[in-house]
Amino acid sequence: MAERDKQAMGETVGDEAEVDFATAVERLEQLVEQLESGELTLEGSLAAFEQGVRLTRNAQRRLDEAELRVRTLVEGPDGGIDFEPFAGPSAEDDSEH
Repeated sequence: MAERDKQAMGETVGDEAEVDFATAVERLEQLVEQLESGELTLEGSLAAFEQGVRLTRNAQRRLDEAELRVRTLVEGPDGGIDFEPFAGPSAEDDSEH
């Protein structure tokens, strides 16, 4: 079990912020498999859960940004399809999630 715990905790805390959406989903799937296997200790399970929460928040933020970009593209002021780069949420907005 200790080896599985090391794998669950092996990812560094800062890595989640730098992964793309697909990588985050892949890592989440791996964490779910580890958690469902029942082979992790309590500490390993908690570490995997915490990492999953961080990855989920990161993925949700990326989805929110993508949705805003699509809305900006689709909802042009003249009724046509326009694209305007959107300014991402400020640091204050991130703390609300």
